[in-house]
Amino acid sequence: MGVEVLSMSIDSMFTHKMWNDHELAKMVDGGVPFPMLSDAGGKIGTVYGVYDEEAGVETRGRFLIDPDGIVQGYEVLTPPIGRNVGETIRQLQALQLIREKEGTEATPSGWKPGKATLKPGIDLVGNVWKEWKTDQAFD
Repeated sequence: MGVEVLSMSIDSMFTHKMWNDHELAKMVDGGVPFPMLSDAGGKIGTVYGVYDEEAGVETRGRFLIDPDGIVQGYEVLTPPIGRNVGETIRQLQALQLIREKEGTEATPSGWKPGKATLKPGIDLVGNVWKEWKTDQAFD
């Protein structure tokens, strides 16, 4: 997809290696296929609002950053809630399409590649329901 994936936590690189070797490599052939970075002290987590200094932990967060360094989307979940990689991929595809179309198209909720997009403009106001059918929304 032409994206760069990084993971980061306050854990040390040694903890990441143990986690990869003893857990992830058993679930994903070859282990994690992207860099795992250490944010010891939570400086980066603080900037992104996911580091709890008092508890010394980071909340799980996913940040979609465009090639210009602008955060285009994010999701922050409490640790017991799992993430959905399929949804992340769908959002990346939507962001790439919007960037390619330079804002002349918008992707509605639940949009997937090949599905209809919306054309932003004054004529769309109050008429989204005509353009976006419910069968498209919940495929």
